[in-house]
Amino acid sequence: MKPVDLWRHEARRAGLPALLGPPVLAALILLLAAFGTRLGSREENTRWMLMGALEMGVPLLSGMVAATLPGRDPVAELRLAIPRGYRPALLRRLAVALGCTGACAVAVCAALMASGWWTFAYGGAAGQLVWLAPALWLAALGFFAAAALRSTAAAASLVAFVWTGEQIVGGALADNPAYRLLHLFATTSWGSDGWPVNRLFLMSTAVLLAVAGWLLLGNAERVLRGEPE
Repeated sequence: MKPVDLWRHEARRAGLPALLGPPVLAALILLLAAFGTRLGSREENTRWMLMGALEMGVPLLSGMVAATLPGRDPVAELRLAIPRGYRPALLRRLAVALGCTGACAVAVCAALMASGWWTFAYGGAAGQLVWLAPALWLAALGFFAAAALRSTAAAASLVAFVWTGEQIVGGALADNPAYRLLHLFATTSWGSDGWPVNRLFLMSTAVLLAVAGWLLLGNAERVLRGEPE
């Protein structure tokens, strides 16, 4: 199979929801920005909603994609029979889906910065960490949970639970130094105070989760057992 055909196949295996979700979210954010400009809505409220949609929406999509992609091969034996290996195939699917998400997020950031809606202290390339750090962390969590729990439903539920919990307890734990390191939505919770350290810590721990998931998926016995009944 040619490389182009291989990547085309993996894009199909990723599924339409994984590929259509990011452009739909991007279109909604840009529509909100356009309506906010045209209708003369209260600027600070609109800015918060735009940043919140970027910082919270993109990571949720990324986490759900990473949690559900392993379940697209329901027959365990077929996973081990995939040409060139199951783990590389899964990474290609993740690369396609998360690449689409990332491209849409970069475009939204560029549009917000160019239109004047972006007033956050960090802009340009550093500003991409608003969505990138929490997206990588939730995607790594979903990937690890899918490998550890061997259940798409359980992995997706864990991602949704963490995403929701972060919004509920974020304000209450805002003064806790340890929590501030791992809070996914620091940008919209408390702004730029300690933000670079938070973003770097999220990406560092995301690497650890992804490596752990990769190692678990290398266990042929676990893969063959499939999802627990």
